[in-house]
Amino acid sequence: MKTALVTIVTGLLAATPLAAQSVEDFPSKPMTYIIPFNAGGESDVSARFQQSEWENVTGQQVVIQYQPGAGGAQAWSQLNSLPGDGYTIMGINLPHTVLQPLAGSVGYATEDLTPVHYFHYTPDAIFVRAESEFTSLDQLIEHAKENPGLVTFAGSGSNSSNNLAAIRFNEQAGVTTTYVPFSGTGPSITAVLGGSTMAGFNYATSGVSQGDAMRMLAVASEERLPAFPDVPTFKELGYDIVGGAYRGVAVPASASEELRQRISDIISEINAQPAFVEKMESAGFVLTDIGYDEMDEFVAARIEDYTAGAKALGIIQ
Repeated sequence: MKTALVTIVTGLLAATPLAAQSVEDFPSKPMTYIIPFNAGGESDVSARFQQSEWENVTGQQVVIQYQPGAGGAQAWSQLNSLPGDGYTIMGINLPHTVLQPLAGSVGYATEDLTPVHYFHYTPDAIFVRAESEFTSLDQLIEHAKENPGLVTFAGSGSNSSNNLAAIRFNEQAGVTTTYVPFSGTGPSITAVLGGSTMAGFNYATSGVSQGDAMRMLAVASEERLPAFPDVPTFKELGYDIVGGAYRGVAVPASASEELRQRISDIISEINAQPAFVEKMESAGFVLTDIGYDEMDEFVAARIEDYTAGAKALGIIQ
């Protein structure tokens, strides 16, 4: 009996360094990366850019899968039912995961989710089609002041970053415009190109995909984008509008603290790869490096900001 007990204790003691070593060696097999949207959007494009660097950084491949539905809510509501071994991760977006629960029951609460890293954002920007009479933001604002409510902005959905940016623009420019929500970036761009709306509040990445078909009048980034060096920021023009849709990676709540930090470190290392930086900046993304150790503070600040935006949108009182 004594021999058996010694054997058990010895085994338990030996298991501790092995468990720690397993996190250090993670991953030791391919991983699954779930995108909660259809293929082709900004979440997919940035994940594909990461995918090409994943094996270089970890020695293992990552397989991208899609689980679209309800603006991402379908996948996020199921995140915590997945294994917490770190081998399944999921894309996560702001302001979606704050505004969706505020707007109603979506199967998850913001605090249910465990983001471990936010690695970029796509700045909001004002676009007009190339044939538009407006060649500057000042011209568009002047027209909006002379014609209250008649300037229409296409955007990627209600209660989105585009929607919030349009509200802030109205407040700061002292104008009244009409925001027209569409079911994603693609349809909203089509509306701008086809003349269904006078302009669009879209993500800066759309300027790359559409080439010369659209004209960007201003972008909501801290500094001018490398992909659009001639486009002024809103801040340059006197408007305190900075932000867009933040994208990152989340894990099931059952994942250990060590695994959360390890996955955050992997994303951070990918963020530093020169080829990845070049692809992201050329496509109009703005890189961030908000790791797991900064997550609580970052998310708390975003919740405060988006809750104020939710009141402006009429989502909450």
